Amino acid sequence: MDVIYHITTKAEWNKALQKGYYENPSLKLEGFIHCSKAEQIQGVLERYFKGKNNLIKLTINVSALEHKLQYDFSPSINQSFPHVYGVINLNAVVGIIDL
Repeated sequence: MDVIYHITTKAEWNKALQKGYYENPSLKLEGFIHCSKAEQIQGVLERYFKGKNNLIKLTINVSALEHKLQYDFSPSINQSFPHVYGVINLNAVVGIIDL
């Protein structure tokens, strides 16, 4: 199973459970939800989540996504990151880990 990861808060995940899907403010601002490959998680945590609490890591089954997944290049760190161009359907989330 091919998987990607998304970091969020427990509060945001609880909202997703109520709505029936997960969305992130970046979807409206940038048109996609930022995700990561396994080897990118530590860098993402250090760059964007330093000092934040109540974080979780969602494990997402790529083949279960109902919206487009695309890898986009980030020139600032010279890597391509997976982006989901739509909400993340809950049945695509196959694991949740407290961070």
